[in-house]
Amino acid sequence: MQQITIRRPDDWHLHLRDGAMLQGVLPETTRHFARAIIMPNLVPPVVTGADAAAYRDRILAAIPDGADFTPLMTLYLTEDTDPDDLAAAHASGLVTAVKLYPAGATTNSASGVRDFDKVRPVLERMAEIGCPLCVHGEVTDPDIDIFDREAVFIDRVLDPVRRATPGLRVVMEHITTRDGADYVASNDTDLGATITVQHLVLDRNDMLVGGMRPHYYCLPILKRREHRDALLKAATSGDPRYFLGTDSAPHPTHAKESECCSAGCFTAPNALSILADTFEKAGALDKLEGFTSLHGPAFYGLPVNEDTITLTRGAPVTWPARIETGDGPVTVFDPGFPVHWSVT
Repeated sequence: MQQITIRRPDDWHLHLRDGAMLQGVLPETTRHFARAIIMPNLVPPVVTGADAAAYRDRILAAIPDGADFTPLMTLYLTEDTDPDDLAAAHASGLVTAVKLYPAGATTNSASGVRDFDKVRPVLERMAEIGCPLCVHGEVTDPDIDIFDREAVFIDRVLDPVRRATPGLRVVMEHITTRDGADYVASNDTDLGATITVQHLVLDRNDMLVGGMRPHYYCLPILKRREHRDALLKAATSGDPRYFLGTDSAPHPTHAKESECCSAGCFTAPNALSILADTFEKAGALDKLEGFTSLHGPAFYGLPVNEDTITLTRGAPVTWPARIETGDGPVTVFDPGFPVHWSVT
């Protein structure tokens, strides 16, 4: 097969940052994606409906002329979140979901949840109104190995929260382990999961063997190959509970190539090309449209996009090594192998 046409994809987990960085990286997403769930971990975070409205307006103002893109806003869950404000923002269509960060789990997560009992009233209200909870699924206990944080989170936090809050719709974002994939597979349709590009094509050897590769460092961190293989099996299975969330996370190159490098991979420019290559190698090109364009809208109760994009197989694709922004250059993710599918 040399060409495929699919419904225009959506990105169900995206970091756009703000200000000059937002203006620099947003065109890379609008080129290929129709909608995206926008992460709220700014400084200060997006915690109220008013915050979300103001951030949405800044995003809309930065959309390139002629681009058709809809930001789907989220609120950052804190122990002080007002259930009434959240419900009003969701009812108005302003807010699509709420994001849970365990405090200290990743970039700009210091305002996240430490005591889950304090957010139970909010979660119960979300279950009542049908507002999904997007979860960064890692514990942050210093005694838990970083490679085990996702599996422990499922047992200690996520499963008890879901059992205590029937009807709560949950997206396990950027799952990275067989444990995560198996947990989704063993549960009902109120649970879904996003999977990133980097976790489908890399394992921790790619990041560490022969020297540390900072542009492969992300959180949750890359795991063993057996976990990557489990994620690829899930993504290419056709199961509608798995869908694309790139977690594309731009940082200035100097922040990535530093003594204490920032976590995140900037995949917005080439995510679809890499995915097409990966699904082809897995003999699952016929499942690509479901993963990128159909399963996410179904979970969120949104219509699929009417327009389409076409990917063509040919000579290895090239892309800029860096994207220039007002906050400095951002290095584009390089999977480390030739990619033969381009968006045309």
